[in-house]
Amino acid sequence: MTHIVVLGSTNMDLVAYVSRAPQRGETVTGREFRTIPGGKGANQAVAAARAGADVSMIGAVGNDAYGSQLRSTLENSGVGTGHLRTAEDASGTAHIVVDDEGGNAIVVIPAANGTVTGLAPGDESLIATADALLLQLEIPLTAVVEAARAAHRHGVRTILTPAPVQPMPPELLVVTDLLVPNEHEAAALTGLTDPHKAATALLDQVPEVVVTLGAAGSLHAARSLAEPVAVPAPSVTAVDSTGAGDTFVGALAVALAEGRPMPDALAWAAAAGALSVQRPGASASMPYRPEIEARYTS
Repeated sequence: MTHIVVLGSTNMDLVAYVSRAPQRGETVTGREFRTIPGGKGANQAVAAARAGADVSMIGAVGNDAYGSQLRSTLENSGVGTGHLRTAEDASGTAHIVVDDEGGNAIVVIPAANGTVTGLAPGDESLIATADALLLQLEIPLTAVVEAARAAHRHGVRTILTPAPVQPMPPELLVVTDLLVPNEHEAAALTGLTDPHKAATALLDQVPEVVVTLGAAGSLHAARSLAEPVAVPAPSVTAVDSTGAGDTFVGALAVALAEGRPMPDALAWAAAAGALSVQRPGASASMPYRPEIEARYTS
């Protein structure tokens, strides 16, 4: 079984479902409220575990009821939490509005996630055993850089999701093997609104890029390719897109660690993402391996 290590955030998602998102200064009436375990790091960990990998999580939860629930959710999904710290701060939260078209808007309060400023004893040894290290930007950059450097020292593939998007230091990019932004993040990083041009421009900073395009699929760019290659996604009706990108990345990491060629890995990850958007919630919506296989081959 492949081993995936995830360094990242754990949040409790506080989700309000509305017909349309409110404009600035406007109040709307929602139809439902849910409390769902999430966070980009935890989401990717759950997605990879459900896709069939042995997964370990590095991060922090708060010393509160949300923290206990977040830890239990990870463990119940098969994610190892031996390196998940308990901070004295409150657990991180994400305040999410989901509209009838499946779109979302999110405000993240890092809280305990902000205490993860570097690796703790034993974290590097854990990373050294992995087939891939998944990283995002919902925890301090100092920890992300330190973990990526550790992975690089041990020949472990680093897969970075640059979200929430922000300027990334050269010392992080030089040890990033695969960058996976969505089209908006790619535009913010490059100033180019055309995803093909943005993907190509990002190759000046990292050797390989996958730009996710939502329902339109993804673009794969690499220094070894003449131009970006488009991979379509299955056509489905979205209910809630929260966590779909994390589902895609978690499944992609598993597929690549298992040795699938990139086009097949992207199609497999797209099948996982398509399944997730048809269900509400982030981690709650993530499919298990048999579902992904069935959707991929259908």
